[in-house]
Order: sequence, then C-alpha cells, then structure tokens
Amino acid sequence: MVFKSRRAQRWFQRINGSNHMLWFLAVVSFLETIIVPIPIELVLIPLMALNRDRIWRLAAVTTLGCLVAALVGYGVGMALYQSVGVWFIESMGMQGGYESFQAFFDQYGFVAILALGIVPVPFQIAMITAGVSGYPIYLFVLAALIARGIRYYGLAWLILRFGRGAEELWRRHAITASLGAAAVVITISLALQTLADRII
Repeated sequence: MVFKSRRAQRWFQRINGSNHMLWFLAVVSFLETIIVPIPIELVLIPLMALNRDRIWRLAAVTTLGCLVAALVGYGVGMALYQSVGVWFIESMGMQGGYESFQAFFDQYGFVAILALGIVPVPFQIAMITAGVSGYPIYLFVLAALIARGIRYYGLAWLILRFGRGAEELWRRHAITASLGAAAVVITISLALQTLADRII
C-alpha cells in the first residue's frame, strides 16, 4: 500500500513497529464492523505484507475483533432495536438495505448471514436483523465466523501467494472475488440444507 503523505507513512511505521499492533488491529476490526465505513483491508494488507511470519495471527485477530463487534450488533438488535437500532439504521442511510435484507434473511437465515459477511459491504444490517428476529446466537456466530474467516484468511493466503501484488488484486477484484466466494458458499449451504430436509 502506498501512503500519500509522510505523516501517514510515519503513523503506519509506528503501528507496524509497536508491541500493541495486534490490539490495534483488533480494535480497528471492531470499529470497522460496528460503524467505520472504511475497509479494514487498507490497513490489513500492508500489515500482513510486512509481517508474513505472523500473517495467520493477524487474520485471527482481525476475525476476532469482527466477531466481538458482531455480538454487540446482535445485542443492539435484540434488546435496543427500537431506540439505538432504528437510530443507527436511519443515521447510516441503511433503511433500503435493511428492508431488502430482512426479506432475504426471512427466507434463507444462515445462508443470508454468510453471504453478507463475505462480500465487502456493511455487516451491521445482518447483525441487527439477526438480533431483532431472535435468530439463535450460536448459528449467528458460526455464520459470521465462517464468512469473515473466508474473507480475512483468504486475504492472508493471497498475500503469501502474490506478495505486494495482492493489494492491486484486491483493489481490482475485491467485489468480483467476494461475490464469487459468496455464491459458492451459498450454493453449498443450500445444497446441504436441501439434503438435510430430504433426510429428515
């Protein structure tokens, strides 16, 4: 990643050399999942590229930060939807997306959470919707873990495979690759669900 200013370069160098880098990454992942509309990949890719010996740990910490945030969002939907939840959706301009996802979620549940967790779009809608509906929390956590694990561990693999070129690949093909991965996961999940229904 090329930082445009010397101040940004110095800031990144301090983070990369800090003993608290993992904590920093976990907090950034938490904030990105909850509210910050900036893809964490902008920070994660260069950190992974410079710390290949710890790349899987970086992926794990990023996934963990996201999961903690997902649980907070689930709790907001379950207990505080009429106040905090409605305010958040309206202030972020997510009314249309929230209504559309509700219909998708009502039909597919687990698969819907998987899909939204993989593609590079705000995950808040899935968190709040799952909480409001009373969707089983263990299934929500499992779906979020699989989806974000695919996203972050997949990114780690790309960096190990392509090095610095992974950032350019991500910039050019992030949406296409995410949609492709989501389509594969959804297809497998639906096939397994259909098979289970027939067996039962």
